[in-house]
This record gives sequence, structure tokens and C-alpha cells, in this order.
Amino acid sequence: MIGGGLAGISAGCALADAGYKVTLFERRPYLGGRASSYEHPGTGEVVDNCQHVLLGCCTNLIDLYRRFGAEDKIRWFTSLTFIEPGGRQSVIGPSMLPAPLHSAPSFLAASSFSLGDKLAIARAMLALMGKLPEDTAKNFAQWLARHGQTERAVERFWKPVLVSAINEDLDRISVRYGAQVFRESFLKSAAAGRMGVPKVPLTDLYSRGAEYIRFRGGEVRLRASVDSVRVAQGSSPVPELVHAGEATSSNDLSFRAERSAVEESLATPRTVAVTTNSTTELFDCCILAVPYFTIAKLLPDDAPGRDLAATAGKFESSPITGIHLWFDRKITDLPHAVLLDRTIQWMFQKSQLLDTRVAQGSSPVQAAQGCYLELVVSSSKSLVNMKREEIIELALGELAEFFPTVKDAQLLKAAVIKEVHATYSAQPQSDSYRPNTVTAWPNIFLAGDWIATGWPATMEGAVRSGYNAAEALTCAAGDAKQFRIPDLPATGLMRLFPS
Repeated sequence: MIGGGLAGISAGCALADAGYKVTLFERRPYLGGRASSYEHPGTGEVVDNCQHVLLGCCTNLIDLYRRFGAEDKIRWFTSLTFIEPGGRQSVIGPSMLPAPLHSAPSFLAASSFSLGDKLAIARAMLALMGKLPEDTAKNFAQWLARHGQTERAVERFWKPVLVSAINEDLDRISVRYGAQVFRESFLKSAAAGRMGVPKVPLTDLYSRGAEYIRFRGGEVRLRASVDSVRVAQGSSPVPELVHAGEATSSNDLSFRAERSAVEESLATPRTVAVTTNSTTELFDCCILAVPYFTIAKLLPDDAPGRDLAATAGKFESSPITGIHLWFDRKITDLPHAVLLDRTIQWMFQKSQLLDTRVAQGSSPVQAAQGCYLELVVSSSKSLVNMKREEIIELALGELAEFFPTVKDAQLLKAAVIKEVHATYSAQPQSDSYRPNTVTAWPNIFLAGDWIATGWPATMEGAVRSGYNAAEALTCAAGDAKQFRIPDLPATGLMRLFPS
């Protein structure tokens, strides 16, 4: 496994659990990839590179947490608070009504939308109840216009949800993925739409994946940067692979003879991984679980390698910016909120969300009286070239419009983290060049949120890709396993509509 993000972790955990000898290489000193945390040098605080959330419909991500015992490290919420400049709030959450009507009472009572806005949104939601639309050249902004959405409905409902979920502007989002987000999270069931927020730093969460692999006889090598992957000449067919979980008695003479023959065949190397210290190691199979913008340097120098590098070059990145603020006093009682009509889109009160037992770097005064907020701007193209001081000034000015207490509070420290390559851009027809898990090389597989999974670039998509790669590897080894978890089923009236 090359790459210690969610794709590499999920593939490694699945294969280790199935009895395969796993070695995971990660160039950083910690796991998590773009979902990680570290001690920020300017503040001395442990910060996530960006706030990550999951939904109840993320069945494979939740399975990964269960697999390595981190399910209790997620704090779940069933409602969302939308705040307008000036402080007026609307809370949208489930009721006892069956899906897709479960959020209707709170939605109808929401003051952030006029009656015209609500009728327009309801019409569009009705159109999304059917089969998912095909991925065409049309973008989601055009789809909204075609379905008669008001300007305020777009700005206060569709935009906050979709830009945050897919990390792209509405006029650059595939109609299929825009529709999928709302169908899976808002319409299918109340359970699918609940929101989970990690209550420990992300690296603490995913370090459990390393423990899981090591406990099952695997290795996790941090600070291990791989330079290249090469397919050796004269390699024998992958189906001859034997894994450590072979359930056959070692006393069986025929089995021992067969195993000896296979082990002899494995003496011919298949994959070569060259690390930064120039050490070459041989493995039977390799899963490349790295982003599209770094994969080219790892690929074999042959025609399939050049083709895959060209495919990876078609992807575009979309950035996310996280703004971390530490105040001397409490700013709000809300654990999180959607902020409307401004650059900042979300507020997360980390001093409430994080388990205080793992909050590092905070002084006793901060822990007792202070407040740590993280503000998130998805698809933050306008902030990429702005200076740190300019972004903090912008954030403080906007935050005060929602929470006036900010004006009287003292800002103790601040950090701005720009994840320029946060996700790939899920543009219309981008699925046409997303590569499959199986490659032209019989013993090299791909994983990552940019691989064809049927999901946009999310943590769930990354885990699905890891499970897909693990399944493909076991199938090639003649020992097919299934790791993927099915989608949550539709409930209530949604069971009457096609999936």
C-alpha cells in the first residue's frame, strides 16, 4: 500500500483482516492524508488540516471506524442551524414523518426562506426523488435554473450544502453528483442525513488504522517516501498468490507440495518499490493509494504508465481553507452552524466538539473560559492568493455579523490553513476520465477519492475506493473477498421511488 490516506488505510485494514501481509508506506510522519492533524508551528496547537464531517449515508466510512474501534470517537447531530447576518437562526432537522417528509415541518418553519423559496425548493426536491440523472455536459447551476429556483433558494439552501459537500461551485458541479448528495442525505431517510463530527484530532482517529494493521502482522512505515513502482520482467500470474490466511492444515502433504510450488513461483519479483533511501523491496502486489497530482512519478515507465499519467493530468483541483481562531471568551453556545450570505460557510466550535481529554496545547484559562472556532470556506478559490492577515481580518468581520460577542472578545491566536489540492473538481462528465481500480498491470491496483467509485471526492468515496482495490486484489489472487458495505436503504415513502 503506497499512501496512508483513507484509501490506503481502508485497503490495508481490509486486507490485513483477511490474512494478507500488508506493508503500508506513508511519506508523512502520520496517517490520514488530506484528513490529518498536526501541531501548528505558529500556534503550538494541534489542528486538523481542515474540518471533516461525515453523514449517516457514509456506510463504508462508518464500517472502517467500526473495524478499528473508533466509532465512539464520532459525535452525531441530527439538525443543522442556518444563521443569517444579524443572527436570525433557522433549524432544520427530522420529525416523526416518513421520508422524504421527515424534515418538512422544520423546513416550512425556517425563517431563512420565503414561501416562494420553499415552494421552489420543494419542486426541485420532488424532481430528485426519481432515478439519478445522467452525467451530461450540463452543470448543477443550470439544472437549478431549469427547475425554477429563486436566487435566495440557491444562495441559502443549495449552495451551502452542495459547495460544502462536493467542494466546488454550483456552475462546476456535475448534475449527477449534485443530485446524489441531496437524494442520499436529505431524502432517503432521516438516518442518512445525520451529521458526524470527529471528537478527536484526525490523526488520532486514523492512527488506529496503523494499530489495526500492525496487530495483524502488517507493517506501517511512516516518513517512507516511495520514488517509483516497477513491474519486474517475467512475473508469474497473480492467481498463484497465497496469503497468510490460507485455511488449510500444514500437515496436509498435498497442500505443502502445492504451497512449495507457489512459493517458488513467487521468487520471481512482481513489483519493485524504491524508497528515498534507495532501498528496493519486492512485493507480490501493490495498491497505489495516492492523489492524482502525485501519481505520475510513481508509475512504471511504459505505455500503460504514460497513459495513466495523461489521464491523471486531466483532473483539476478545488481548494478548501480552514481558519482557526482562539478567543479569550465564549462566542456562541452552538457546536456548529451554517453561515449564510458571506464568504465563510461553516462554523465549528472545536472547544465543544473535541474531547477535552485530548485537547492539546490549550492553557487552563482557555479550556475553562475561552473558545476555539474553526471556520471553513469550501471551493475557496478567492482566498488562495490572499495573505494570512487579510483572511483573518475578513473572517473576524464576517463572524461578528453572526455573533456580536466577537467584537468584545480578544483574539489570542489564529491560523489559516489552505489545502490547495483538497479535492478533485467534480465537473460535468468528469466520470468519463476517472480510472478504474484494475489497471493494465495484473498486480497493480488504484485507490483514492479520484478513482471511479460512483461517489464524488469525499471520505466515503476514498474508503469505497480502498475497499474496491482490496476486493480486486483478492479476486486476482483467486480468493475473492467482499469488503464494501451496501448503501443505506430508502425508508418511508422513498421506498416507492427507484434507487
